[in-house]
Amino acid sequence: MAIVATKLNKGQCIRYEGDMGVVLGIEHRTPGKGNALIAATIRSFNSGNKKTIRFSSSEKVDVVETTRQKLEFSYADPSGAHFMDLSTYETITLNEELIADVKGFLKDGQEVEILFIESNAVTVSLPSVVELKVIESSEGIKGDTANNPTKPAVLETGATVQVPLFVKPGDVLKVNTEEGSYVGRA
Repeated sequence: MAIVATKLNKGQCIRYEGDMGVVLGIEHRTPGKGNALIAATIRSFNSGNKKTIRFSSSEKVDVVETTRQKLEFSYADPSGAHFMDLSTYETITLNEELIADVKGFLKDGQEVEILFIESNAVTVSLPSVVELKVIESSEGIKGDTANNPTKPAVLETGATVQVPLFVKPGDVLKVNTEEGSYVGRA
């Protein structure tokens, strides 16, 4: 299905330059002379690379039909990551490359949204904030409070994030999955 570039939205999947990708951001630009441009930041499904592509405002863009499905993460093993459909109890296995970006914030029983194109899974999306338990963290140095100091903490998923000095093992933290940063205590 083709649409005019001005109707393009974040999250849509499009075909461009012989590739397919998801639109991560849109910027409308109106130069001093000439027609308006649409600058779309796109992540390729094939390479995973981000690229900014310019479309004229009247140019047609080929939008790819997609489906999004909520699945529960069950476990990961050498054959891949296993997700379960909570309505049918079917298990879907995704390869390691598809979950590489989110692996550090993915825990058993967590619900995620998976984007499918033509019945093939292409991306896994986590909630923007997840709650994870601190497994390992060094002691903060008393009196070291200048410039908002932080220390590394290892979470239950194996990910390491920078946290304030008062965080200790056993604490449950809210972590921003897009930036991999500490948000607060849960």
